[in-house]
Amino acid sequence: MPFIEAYVAILNLVYRYPELIDSGDYEGIGRLFADGAIHTGDGASCVGAAAIQEMYERNTRRYADNGTPHTRHVISNPIVEIDETAGTAVCRSYVVVFQQVEDFPLQPVWTNRYEDRFRLVDGAWRFESKTMSDHMPGDVSRHLLVTPDL
Repeated sequence: MPFIEAYVAILNLVYRYPELIDSGDYEGIGRLFADGAIHTGDGASCVGAAAIQEMYERNTRRYADNGTPHTRHVISNPIVEIDETAGTAVCRSYVVVFQQVEDFPLQPVWTNRYEDRFRLVDGAWRFESKTMSDHMPGDVSRHLLVTPDL
């Protein structure tokens, strides 16, 4: 796969993840990481589609009016390193989560640093892992169903 095609495919995966969260598609997040893992700031890890979907169902609020968490995850500063020979890649980036609900004005509620690892499998890039670190939580009372353990 040519470098530019790999670069675009990797960034599309990086950006697909927040799109799925913001749309409330936790099953889709599980599929995105079907062969991968998510490592959170509290040292927890989830591996595989079912466990990852369950983690989002258990931790992230969805509102009845449209089935979403009323959030916008904004990814910035992606740094992508691709090893074409090995068929692996890493992308480090930042995320700011904004949220607004009826009784909660638009505001940033969380920031993170992501380190995403990818592997080329049968000609397609796939998530191998996502590690979340450097958490800076704000008021997540309307976003999460649990109190973050940082």
